[in-house]
Amino acid sequence: MTKPVTPPLVVRVREASPDDMASVQAIYAYYVARTAASFEEEVPEVAEMERRRAEVVRRGLPYLVAEEAGEVLGFTYAGPWRPRSAYRYTVEDSIYVAPFVQGRGVGRALLGTLIESCAEAGYRRMVAVIGDSANQASIALHRSLGFRQEGVLRGVGLKFGRWVDVVIMHRGLGDDSRPLPDGGSAPPLPRDEDIA
Repeated sequence: MTKPVTPPLVVRVREASPDDMASVQAIYAYYVARTAASFEEEVPEVAEMERRRAEVVRRGLPYLVAEEAGEVLGFTYAGPWRPRSAYRYTVEDSIYVAPFVQGRGVGRALLGTLIESCAEAGYRRMVAVIGDSANQASIALHRSLGFRQEGVLRGVGLKFGRWVDVVIMHRGLGDDSRPLPDGGSAPPLPRDEDIA
């Protein structure tokens, strides 16, 4: 018996606002409380989610939601990959989609828009740190949008009484000859095919 195909949703992706954060927190709570996609173990309050959104926006990075008919169905944002200054042109993505719309194109719309926004801002690389190597939906989504799997950190997290892996993926963000986000210049990055 074949499973019925559910058509993709047509969503609007836009910048998140403080008014969206209760919906964002409800979506994220599912992943914290029921999955190893997030390594947080306590669900953050709405005020904490708003503080995090404000910090992303303060850094000039995108924090986006996808909505249909006014209902927030997922969110994504970019944050610094690491705090050291040499990493300043590399961002890390985070993406969460309401469980009842998984597999319906919401994640693709969100992550695709996030990639475009970060590329337009001049960032050079995006890294995905995916909780749980069993999270095949997130791995497949990232792969479909040009991410390459670079490695798996085995058993680096302990959640729900089991050791959980982290999958590291990354992709380039457009033409490396573009201006840098801070107006500086840099030599061209090595191409993936030039790295053994």
